[in-house]
Amino acid sequence: MAESLISVSNLYKRYGSKNVLKGVNLDVAEGQVMALLGPNGAGKTTLMRIVAGLARPNRGDVTLGGVSLGKAGTELRRYIGLVSHLPLLYDNLSGWENLAFFARMYDMQTPEPRIEAVLHAVDLWQRRRDAVRTYSRGMLQRLSIARAILHNPPVLLLDEPDTGLDQTSSQMLHSLIRQLGASNRAILLSTHNLDRALEWADSICLLRDGKIAYQASAATLTGASLRQLYAEASAS
Repeated sequence: MAESLISVSNLYKRYGSKNVLKGVNLDVAEGQVMALLGPNGAGKTTLMRIVAGLARPNRGDVTLGGVSLGKAGTELRRYIGLVSHLPLLYDNLSGWENLAFFARMYDMQTPEPRIEAVLHAVDLWQRRRDAVRTYSRGMLQRLSIARAILHNPPVLLLDEPDTGLDQTSSQMLHSLIRQLGASNRAILLSTHNLDRALEWADSICLLRDGKIAYQASAATLTGASLRQLYAEASAS
């Protein structure tokens, strides 16, 4: 069996009096793409933030490549590539300059070939010298994805990465996710697009009210059956 690169064990998270996560357990293996689904308020973004090391659970643990986030230093963050709701980019810098800045943060040696490769991968090479403030919403999202994969991390966390993408950009992202997932990475992505979840992911994890309501291989589900499961989760 492939090694589990993301392991979430008995995770609880509370904000004030509200319990957001209530004993979540999941594993994402090397080479696996898992789609995290659920209605608004189900706990998807909170779970993503905890796995990314941006929030602490009240109970439970996350291990990445066998190393506990609770015991690891900041060095472990180089293990992770994150695409969140915020682009985390600098408007006045060009696309190339943004990636060069993050390459320095990751102490990448001679990063130029890698920067060129990821800009080609997200179809932004022709706009590499343009200030990011001139980019469309979809272009910003694509540059965010380039930033996330720049340092070649084993774990990718993609929180609604298809937001703002047109059909062509979505197809590009699908191809990129499949390519990355076929390597030695583990990818956890959230999306509200159920058809894309089935197309992009190997496995489906459905959250409902802070708990895992359903988990299965994507190959065992149809669009109709997943929509029914999602509707039941949203209605409860």
